[in-house]
Amino acid sequence: MKLQPITPFEPILAARLPEGNQWIAQIKWDGVRMLSYCDGDSTELINRRGNRRTSQYPELAVQSSYFRAGSAILDGEIIALKEGKPSFHEVMRRDSLRSSSAIEAVIPQVPVIYMIFDLLYCDGEWLTGLPLSQRQQQLNERLLPHPHVQGVPSYTDPAQLYAAAVKAKLEGIVIKDIGSTYALGGKDKRWQKCKLISDLTAVAGGVTFRDGIVNALLLGLYGGDGQLHYIGHAGSGRLTAADWRELTAQVLQLAEDQMPFATIPQRAKGAFWVKPLLVFKIHYLEWNASGTLRQPVIQARVDLPPSSCRLEQRS
Repeated sequence: MKLQPITPFEPILAARLPEGNQWIAQIKWDGVRMLSYCDGDSTELINRRGNRRTSQYPELAVQSSYFRAGSAILDGEIIALKEGKPSFHEVMRRDSLRSSSAIEAVIPQVPVIYMIFDLLYCDGEWLTGLPLSQRQQQLNERLLPHPHVQGVPSYTDPAQLYAAAVKAKLEGIVIKDIGSTYALGGKDKRWQKCKLISDLTAVAGGVTFRDGIVNALLLGLYGGDGQLHYIGHAGSGRLTAADWRELTAQVLQLAEDQMPFATIPQRAKGAFWVKPLLVFKIHYLEWNASGTLRQPVIQARVDLPPSSCRLEQRS
């Protein structure tokens, strides 16, 4: 492709809603951040880490079917629904696949929607220097009706949308300065996220077994000292029996004699140490004073480097 992948703009975590008339709010979808690139000849879907995902979502592989332009870069999030709500575990059933036969088999089981919220490049021109209001206007004018694509609605009352998200038990909302430009690879307070559900990505440094099958993960995050710090164990979540069996086969190949954590975990008894290579998305209620997670829940295994699992996620 002629268009090179970019690193998208990211919101910062906010403890409270910002005040002022310049803010608009959008639902924070529990999905996979994805950019759609079309150079006029072909379309590529590339996630925020620069990994191609076009083959995983063939229904989105022709940008001209949902956006009217000769060339464009669109920013959004691919989601899958379960019981009418976005489910990260469901979308990962698509995103984690690599073989074409497996993808073809799961397409009817896990339909996806591409929720598009920004337009960065269009017909040979970069729009990142324009205010968000103008980018949104051009995006809405060019989006075409499509069964797997929607434009993300914006609301002028963040507090009202936040209350609606609470009622619906959604992940949270994103608040954006309507006059903000788009900083490639940036992250600042012009975009903010208020979460109802806290989450992070953590690496497994050990597991426990029940009847020969993994039944819990011992999780860690890397600190500034380069060491892996234990943050708790998780056995509940959205992993299926098949997921646990597959995970069991994987961890047996990653056996490690030495404990990888900086200090001995609370659940060290009966633990099976593994090389810290498997990364998971975890929902949790809050941090305990001991530095461990309260009520961690496993959402899915994710394709991220272990080095990205850092204690800074707490801020």
